[in-house]
Amino acid sequence: MRVMQVMAGGPVGGIETLFYDCVIALAEAGLAQFAIVRPNMPIHLARLKAAGVPVVTADFNNWWSWPTKRVMRRTAAAFKPDIVQYWTGRAASYAVAKDAVQVGWYGGYRQRKHYQTCTEFLGVTQDMLRHLQSQGIAPEHMTLVHNFTERRTAAPVSRKTFTTPEGAPLLLALARLHWMKGLDTLLDALAKVPGAWLWIAGEGPDREKLVAQAARLGISDRVRFLGWREDKDALIATADICVVPSRYESFGAVLIEAWAAGKPLVAAAAQGPRAYVEDEKNGMLVPMNDADALAGAISRVIADKDLRARIVEGGRNSYEARFTKEVYVRDMFAFYERILKDRK
Repeated sequence: MRVMQVMAGGPVGGIETLFYDCVIALAEAGLAQFAIVRPNMPIHLARLKAAGVPVVTADFNNWWSWPTKRVMRRTAAAFKPDIVQYWTGRAASYAVAKDAVQVGWYGGYRQRKHYQTCTEFLGVTQDMLRHLQSQGIAPEHMTLVHNFTERRTAAPVSRKTFTTPEGAPLLLALARLHWMKGLDTLLDALAKVPGAWLWIAGEGPDREKLVAQAARLGISDRVRFLGWREDKDALIATADICVVPSRYESFGAVLIEAWAAGKPLVAAAAQGPRAYVEDEKNGMLVPMNDADALAGAISRVIADKDLRARIVEGGRNSYEARFTKEVYVRDMFAFYERILKDRK
């Protein structure tokens, strides 16, 4: 069984990082793979090579597509994949090896028109499968495979690095600085939780707006904008509470990363979180765009030791049941084997 994995992602981002984690997990389980990616994440390219996964790079430039098409054709001809999996719509627009089974991966609410050659589809949540079906894809051609994260032991970052008091409740948001991620609501909520501090790890177009908002609210001394970070495990280990205030979140990797690390989670009820977070059982779930509710949930987690312990335990149980690397590898091998059997 030979799988060609194609990703045309950005230089930073959760989905991009997940792609490398998934390919490496499958390689460690013995799957023969070849990866085609953009040359924009050198650290992760090195990880692929260290894991023994052959990899080539291509620009995926739609204005000058010929070089990428050549890379795709040559790689497919040499590797002879049984399956080609496309992780983005842009990647799928360069489809090759039409005799292989073509798989489209949906980590977001994308449009079917970008996956014209694909006959099999992977969705990361039940709601994603409903989205696929609404686009005319038959249920027998869609499969649910959850994202995963590994439970890692990481040394906390020194709070002195970001001039944060040792005893202060520390909130952490790992998110792109974009309106969809609801960070403006989180800043409004922080202003209502005196004494709490906030680290925001990520980059994006709304940085200046968010910095200005923090100044306007008078909380700049309690907010740290860390930029894009590769040490998310260490950041989570440092934090007291992980917060996902998104307006739009197809899944939200931070959910399972917080659960795996044994950190209490507070999330807004966007598509992904509301499907998996049970209020006061494995996290705190609040309405989107509601700074008062968000502040109230954060304050309760800070003040109530029993509540904190309960949602941490519930999160750990949710993680073990659905979101470990072992579950992911098992489900992906079953998916690949089934679609090849169906083709034959």
